[in-house]
This record gives sequence, C-alpha cells and structure tokens, in this order.
Amino acid sequence: MAEQRDDGKPDNEPGTDIEPKAGGRPAPRLDEEQLRQFQQFQQFQDYLKFTEAQQQGLVPQQPTQPMTQHYGGQPPVPPGPPHGELVKAPRPRAPRWLRRLGGKLLAWVIVILLICIGATIAYRQIFPSDAGEDTATFVQGGGGKHRTNQVLSTNPWEAVRAIYDTIGKPYPPATRVEKVCLSMSEQAQAQFARDLGYPDCATAVPALNAKVTDITPYIYAVRPMSSVVPRQNLTIHSCWYTIRGGPLLGSFTLQEVEMGQWLITGHANSPDPCPAPPTGN
Repeated sequence: MAEQRDDGKPDNEPGTDIEPKAGGRPAPRLDEEQLRQFQQFQQFQDYLKFTEAQQQGLVPQQPTQPMTQHYGGQPPVPPGPPHGELVKAPRPRAPRWLRRLGGKLLAWVIVILLICIGATIAYRQIFPSDAGEDTATFVQGGGGKHRTNQVLSTNPWEAVRAIYDTIGKPYPPATRVEKVCLSMSEQAQAQFARDLGYPDCATAVPALNAKVTDITPYIYAVRPMSSVVPRQNLTIHSCWYTIRGGPLLGSFTLQEVEMGQWLITGHANSPDPCPAPPTGN
C-alpha cells in the first residue's frame, strides 16, 4: 500500500520517478499529407536543377532518393545515378523533311557528277588529247590543230617573222619547240632540220636559240616586202633581210590552208645569189 505524503497525494510507484532525458523523445511521425508535401518539395528542387543544367547544355541525372514508404497506392520513384553527375544533352535529330531534302540533293549531285564524267570520257574519245606524247613525238606528227583551230598566222610574212621571234625570245623550251615546229608541215620540219644540220625539228630549235646573241634586232628583222600576197604558194627568203644577232634560217615556202591560215610547207637554204625581193603595194 502506497504511503501518502503530507499533501495528501500518494508517492510515486517504484520505478516511476525516473524522467526521460531532454532530447530523448522520439520524433513525431509524419502523417500521409505531410509526407506527400515533402516529396513534392524534393521533386520541385530536382526540377529546378534539371532546368538550370539544361540551359547550360548539360542534363543532370536524377539523384538517388532514399527508399521511403509510400501511401495511397503511389509507385516508388526508381533510384537514379549518383547525385550531381552530368551527362551531355542528346543532340536533337533533324526534321524528317530536312533529311529527305538532303537525300534528294545528294542523289542529284551524284547524277550530275556521273554525267560530267561520261561527257569527259566521250569528249576524249572524239577529240584525243596529245598530253601523253612528248614534244618531239607530237611535233613530228604535224599536230594538225590548224585544221580545226586558228593556230597559225593569217599573213605569210608574219608567219616567217614568228619563226625568228620564237627562236629569239626566252620562251620555255617545250613551248618554243611547239610554236616553231607546229607552224610547219611534217615534211617541212624534216627539211628545216636537215638543211640547218640537225636530226629533227625538236633538236634544231633549242640549238638555234643558243646561237642568238642579240634578241631585239633578230626578232624584228623580217618585215613585209609587198602588200600583194599570192593566194597559193609564196617563198620568203631570209637573204632579203639583214639578219643580225642570230643565225640565218634559210628560205620558207608557205601555202594558204584552212581558215585563211598560212602553213610552212617547204624549206631550203638561202640561194646564192639571192633573188630580188617582190615589190608592189
């Protein structure tokens, strides 16, 4: 039986006079509504982080959430990668209409390229190129470009002057050989080289250029002797002129060919005595 104190209240039961320590009380449990509000607040914070990272071109992966008990039949949120890890934002795909347009443009480019290649092959079959021949082989064949192209002089006096001009001036060697030798027929090339003591035209031209000592008087020595030009053949003798600064090149016989051009068709050493030059206007 418990004893009563003077105030009339009974003393505490044994073991009931021990009070719990401060701070040792268990935290109050959250009810369902408070838990739902807390989860919504966490989701809102995650959304703000996601929006900020997306503006910088990086997408943060979802932070790991602790396993909590859910109420009301809501599914648990799946755990994500480590908190704060950033990954590259996925590159947006081009629209379907743009991909289709790109495919059509690529197809047209391929078609045009094939047409150009085919046209080039056909052109080379119809008009063979001389790119694979060396200069000597090409000029020995006579070239033949004057039959379809305007490559020769339309004045016989100018045609002979061009021989002296090309041999005298500092042209590239291959260009000099082509300009001189292709102004002659194949037969004239052989005569020109033989008369001047060389095996062929391609050998004669650089050797004659090496003998030029004064370019200016040499390239301007030949001039028209008459304005009357025969319509068939014409022979122009170098002995009609005072040739200084380089070798005398002999006599040239020319013939008018396609497109009013004059082709050198024969060559001989200058005659002795030299015939009188033509006169007349």
